[in-house]
Amino acid sequence: MFNNLPFKVSLSNNRAFRRFWQSTSGRIGLGLAIALILTALLAPILHPYDPTTDRNYLMRLKPPSSDRWFGTDGLGRDILVLVWYGMQTSLSVGLVSVSVGLAIGLGLGLVAGYFRGWADLVIGWMADILLAFPSILLAIALVTVTKPSLPSVMLAVGIVQIPVYLRLTRSVVLSLREQEFVLAVRALGASPTRIIFNHILPSTLSPLAVQATLSTGTATLEAAGLGFLGLGAQPPTPELGTMLADAFKGGYSLSAPWTAIFPGLAILLIVLAFNLLGDGLRDALDPRSVDTFQP
Repeated sequence: MFNNLPFKVSLSNNRAFRRFWQSTSGRIGLGLAIALILTALLAPILHPYDPTTDRNYLMRLKPPSSDRWFGTDGLGRDILVLVWYGMQTSLSVGLVSVSVGLAIGLGLGLVAGYFRGWADLVIGWMADILLAFPSILLAIALVTVTKPSLPSVMLAVGIVQIPVYLRLTRSVVLSLREQEFVLAVRALGASPTRIIFNHILPSTLSPLAVQATLSTGTATLEAAGLGFLGLGAQPPTPELGTMLADAFKGGYSLSAPWTAIFPGLAILLIVLAFNLLGDGLRDALDPRSVDTFQP
């Protein structure tokens, strides 16, 4: 009976593992994501950064060279170091905000899908209200209400992500609550809590893992957009969106294009890595995908 469940694939399943490694996009995305995360984590160890001392006005707007591979910005700071630490900030925002959206959306989706009735109605209205606004505009409004800061960006982007996980979880739960195995354990007297956490929740993890991977790139892009508008991490914290804003506001994007090119490429790599990784996970965890391997 379990073979007909959507995305019912064990993460330890050898066939699913082989499907993932068969996916070129999955391998590239995983390798790139690991490289970016390790680069961000090693930044404080390999090159401690102090924004009060790492500026040199005599080196303003120097082009890329053997000494400074990415050149310098309008304050004489090494853009390579700024991009390095900016990736750390952007990845932190992406991962934390997705975790917030996933945790809240998963809980609400389980309640709405299993209990239905007034709970489903109220939670559905909440999701519809959040979805009525473009995600970036809603994030801007939430950050504006609070004080622009890194925690505010994490919370705002996380709230924007909630309806995505809520609806995905609800749809999976609705397809499972009337399955034979759920009806059987319910007839045996299992409590709703036991049914939800022991029998339904495991079946929702695969599609949520795929969505979380894809959403990490989206969240990073939204955080960069807020930083570009001056609503993200505040100076002197390095952030990729803020670096782009400084390049355009200072008029350096044409006279010193490297000040905008390298932060933009860093954002591109982060989004690309997690999108490719999400595609690979989807191919591996979806049992409806074609398995070309022979048993």
